[in-house]
Amino acid sequence: MFLLIIYVILGFLISLILHECGHLLAARICKVPVSEFGFGWGSKLFGFRLSNLDCVLRLLPVGAYVRMNMTVLQQRPLIQQLSVLGAGVGVNLLLAALSWGTIFSFINLALAIGNMLPLYQHDGWKSGIVICRRILGRTSEVVEWTFTLAGGLIGLAVIAKAVI
Repeated sequence: MFLLIIYVILGFLISLILHECGHLLAARICKVPVSEFGFGWGSKLFGFRLSNLDCVLRLLPVGAYVRMNMTVLQQRPLIQQLSVLGAGVGVNLLLAALSWGTIFSFINLALAIGNMLPLYQHDGWKSGIVICRRILGRTSEVVEWTFTLAGGLIGLAVIAKAVI
């Protein structure tokens, strides 16, 4: 049982890092500058610079992120914006398919599905906001708040359905 817990934790951490590597690779392909690749939340424990990229390890080993130049990303064609935002989910789906039938596959599938839901600051939400802005030709607080709240309600409904 202890080994299973360790396997799940390591699988989750590896999946998070590879998810963010997908965003990083897509951003580089689309020539969107990336300044930081981080793992964890909270205070910075240590970091190093690798080829114009700050790599940072933070105190709480939950989550990972890629800090990119959002102004440059927003100037890219819609397909490139969605590709960069969806690349992490694509990596998780690929890893799930390659490791099908394992716990690692389940972890990656869960991460992909969770990130596709339009929950605040997840990839699905960011993609939805990009699409709303493109359709309207501008930002709209009313539309973006409505999308954010509706996404939260959809996420709660999905979680409630899964639990009940």
